[in-house]
Amino acid sequence: MGEVRFGRGGVPDWLEPMVRFCSRCGTPLEFGPIGGEDRDRLGCPACGFVFYVNPRLVVTTLPITERGEVMLIRRGIEPGYDMWAQPGGFLEIDETVRAAAIRETLEETGLLVEPGEILGLYSRVPAAIVVVAFVARIVEGEPQVTHESLETRPFAADRIPWDDVAFETSVRALSDWVARVRPDLPLPDPTKIHRDFGA
Repeated sequence: MGEVRFGRGGVPDWLEPMVRFCSRCGTPLEFGPIGGEDRDRLGCPACGFVFYVNPRLVVTTLPITERGEVMLIRRGIEPGYDMWAQPGGFLEIDETVRAAAIRETLEETGLLVEPGEILGLYSRVPAAIVVVAFVARIVEGEPQVTHESLETRPFAADRIPWDDVAFETSVRALSDWVARVRPDLPLPDPTKIHRDFGA
């Protein structure tokens, strides 16, 4: 499948090894025109199955303390090891986005949260993800180190460690939050965030 490249209807390089064969009949997939489709697609020449490459949904929260600070984690896993991000992870097939936001936050911080409004939706095409970020109220618990975090700690809006934030989507979400609570503060330019990994 060397001719398949990232682009309109294509597959990102990191995904290509996982989508080489038809999941119905095992025939190698081919990339190209398919009848009834408006763009080139991955398809099976033997059984006609079309493999649609769709983004994955990542659900995150910005847990806000009673003092109005945002709780961030210093990541204990790749991607973004030892860098800061809001808690979050992939939506599971059997849960709602709200339930996933609560679960992921508890798993990564030890904090039980109540998600409120959606702060924003953020796409990152090279990572094939869409991130939903909730502003969340901390209901109970104490910040903990978990198997996914080296540290969980609050940051005031003027103390966000921008240079050490792991993901472009995290910079975007944190920027949107800061713009709401402290519109007087300068914000980083998310388009200048170029990380070699993840969201």
